[in-house]
Amino acid sequence: MSEFMQFLLSGLTVGAVYALVALGFTIIYNASDVANFAQGEFVMLGGMITASAYAAGAPLLLAATLAIVLTAVIGILLNKLAIEPARGAPVASLIIITIGASIFIRGLTQILLDKELHRFPAFSGNDPIHVLGATILPQSLWVIAGALLVFVALWLFFTRTLTGRAVLATANNRIAALLVGINTRYIMALSFALSAAIGALAGILITPITLTSYDIGMTLALKGFAAAMLGGMGNPKGALAGGMLLGLLEALTAGYISSQYKDAAAFVVILGVLFFMPQGMFGRKVAERV
Repeated sequence: MSEFMQFLLSGLTVGAVYALVALGFTIIYNASDVANFAQGEFVMLGGMITASAYAAGAPLLLAATLAIVLTAVIGILLNKLAIEPARGAPVASLIIITIGASIFIRGLTQILLDKELHRFPAFSGNDPIHVLGATILPQSLWVIAGALLVFVALWLFFTRTLTGRAVLATANNRIAALLVGINTRYIMALSFALSAAIGALAGILITPITLTSYDIGMTLALKGFAAAMLGGMGNPKGALAGGMLLGLLEALTAGYISSQYKDAAAFVVILGVLFFMPQGMFGRKVAERV
């Protein structure tokens, strides 16, 4: 029982990170109908900028705030310099652009910062908490709580605010949104800023546990994409559930089969979703007239 509980707690911690990445995918998808594969680099930037600023002498809270703000600005620049000029291009072309942006951000980070592993202190110390024979670090609770709070905030944003509904309207029909007075350029910039900020927050929360480096982004992007697909692309509830389930699947695979196969779990999930339920667990079926 204690062994299973340990795998469960580990899976929830990792799953919360995947959920945050998937929530970032959800925001961009809802605004532009495009999967942003630079989302993992936002997570990397959050951890790397915070670690660098903290090492330079900044208080941890200031370093984290700086990382979130700078990453949000980078998200806006990504939209302005890469996505907006390609407006009207096929979705596949836009996805390739985001992959190219991911490679560019990774290379620039390698040059401007370094290739080393980095970390900074946990928010609440490192004394483990004992739960039913298993242990969990206080920082893991920060990660799980962060994912839940971001999910609730996004749910309220999309369902209870005019701006959130404008994001959904822009994704559904950009021309119609323009005709009713929605500033679609502002909506796109806001969406990329929010997505980048959430990614940076994920990087800040997880770095005290797993460390960070310039090259962690692509793996996180693939895992977050798998989580978003599992839950239903564009659905915040699905992103949270998909991330948690994927984290649990990885932890149980590593614990009961082999740690060599845990990374394959995400790709098995993607294939399974594409074959058996393309809309995901909470996605809605869309019918098109032809």
